[in-house]
Formats: sequence, structure tokens, C-alpha cells
Amino acid sequence: MKYLEYRRVITEQLERQFDEEGAAIEKAAEYCAASVSSGRLIHVFGCGHSQMFAMEVFYRAGGLVPVNALLIPHLALFPRAKLSTLQERVEGFSGGYLELEDTDERDTMIIISISGRNAGVVDMALEAKKIGMKVVALTSKDFSKSTSSRHSSGMHLMDAADVVIDVKCVSGDAALEMEGVEPKFCGTSTVLGMAVMESIIAQTVENCVKAGYVPPIYVSSNLDRGDAINAEYISRYGKLISCL
Repeated sequence: MKYLEYRRVITEQLERQFDEEGAAIEKAAEYCAASVSSGRLIHVFGCGHSQMFAMEVFYRAGGLVPVNALLIPHLALFPRAKLSTLQERVEGFSGGYLELEDTDERDTMIIISISGRNAGVVDMALEAKKIGMKVVALTSKDFSKSTSSRHSSGMHLMDAADVVIDVKCVSGDAALEMEGVEPKFCGTSTVLGMAVMESIIAQTVENCVKAGYVPPIYVSSNLDRGDAINAEYISRYGKLISCL
């Protein structure tokens, strides 16, 4: 049964993810905790489907408030998915967009791109580093090594980051095969990447608290007390976080 095979594959990849990338996750959380405790931001950026990772940790119950999701419309799957594919290959766009955001050298930038090959993510990493930010990359080393760069520097995302968290999907992402179906099917990078994003948040909270700083955390707006608590956070961070 293919659904059970998928469970087996994703379980094996998740175990590898945490067994092999624990040190990188801890380093990413160290940078994020330093940003949050200094009153600054964690920016999260991805193109196309990778915008989901920014959405996952932004403005959600149990999520850190000082997260700025860089949900650039030109890179979204709507209104036309093909446009996001074209735009993520355009060099020079991401840096221009970052100039519109409230940024600081104390910030941390998390960039997600499983292939890591396109100009948009490499540009964003390089521009963030110019500002002085620490850059965390979630990318598949196997996938990246199997592709050529689409950036004029010849770099992949992993070449431009301070910390690289290797997402343990296979090259091409799709993991299942079946007789009579030529391409592989069912990707695993989303499950793996979401687990990594939440683990970074978890460790960031722990690091902050151990250092004597309790970070602001959103409460579900569907709890009776949620709206009042979140309204205070939005008022405090609204000028820093563009999506708020």
C-alpha cells in the first residue's frame, strides 16, 4: 500500500533529519534567539511552495511574534503559478524588495529552497549578509549538487548561508515509484521542512527563556483571551513587521 510506504519513507527521512542536522538546528536557534531577545526580527523567505514555510511560523497560535514572513506576491503560486517560476529566476529582484522591509544587522534571515539553485534565494541571502544578518538555509544538499546554479555568481543557496540545514529529501523531492508510472510521485520536503521550522522555533523559545527573556508568543484567536493578547503584540510589532 503506497500510503504505508509513504509513512515509512517520511519516518526514515525525519529520523535522519534530526539525527544528522541537530547541531545546525541548534545554531540556527542560537541566532534566532539573539535576534528576538534584542527586540529584532526573524525574517523567513521562500519562493512558490516554499512560501508555506514562512506562513507556518508567522502569525499563528503558539508562534513567535517577532517573525516577519516575506510573502512577496510576485513569487506566490497565485494568481498564476507559472509566474512564480519565472520570477524566482530573476536576479536583482529580491534585494530590491528587502530594501522595503525594516531590517537590521541584529536580524536573522531564514531562507527555504529545496533545490537552492534559483537567483531569487541566492540574491536574498547575499543581500541579508550585506546588512549584517546571519543567514540560515533550509535546502537539500543532494538536490543542489545535482543541479547547476541559476545565479550569475554560480552559487547555490547553501554557498551563501552561515548555517545550512540539509533537508533529507531525495534529489527531485518525489519519493515513491510504481510500475506503470514513469515519474516518481509524492514529495517529502514539506513535511521535513515544516518539522525543522517548528523545531527552530521551539529551541529559540527555550534559549530565550534560559537567558532570562520570555519571548512574545501568539495565543489562538479562537480562545476567549486570544484577541486581547494578540492585539497588544500587533500594536507593539506592527511597525516592524510589514505583513501585520
